[in-house]
Amino acid sequence: MSAQEVTPTSPFDPIDVRWQPVSPRLVTVRLIPAGIALAIPLAGGAVAAALSGIAALWAIPAVAVLLFAWAAVLVPRQVRAIGYAERDDDLLIRHGVMFRALVVVPYGRMQFVDVHAGPLDRWAGVAAVQLHTASAASDAAIPGLPPAEAARLRDRLAARGEARLAGL
Repeated sequence: MSAQEVTPTSPFDPIDVRWQPVSPRLVTVRLIPAGIALAIPLAGGAVAAALSGIAALWAIPAVAVLLFAWAAVLVPRQVRAIGYAERDDDLLIRHGVMFRALVVVPYGRMQFVDVHAGPLDRWAGVAAVQLHTASAASDAAIPGLPPAEAARLRDRLAARGEARLAGL
């Protein structure tokens, strides 16, 4: 192998790719629903244990607290694992910690690009870009982008997609 040849360290790390991270505010957006969902068994279990006097019922709120602690450790790692990179002919999107995925979307295959944000997303100041291709199995979404970056990426991807389709 010559000095010019470089092999990637894994199939998830292409050569000469500079990954763009998503906003860390996505962590808050993902933890709030988890906290709300776990608040119900936490409160219900604590009330049931306190009113009945059965010590074993304290396991319910304890499990809820442990699940939220696990989510508080896992979600930031998941958000840090999300990234995207624009190349000359395609867009790369990566995500996943334990089950990693790398999605490559050629610009010529894009049909349209959506930007969406729910109430929590808008509150946190983030949006998601969703790419639609002819493949129903396409998982090309980039969550947690600042709205200005989401709009810029939407316009850039739409322009690149139109340019690639015009050449067909």
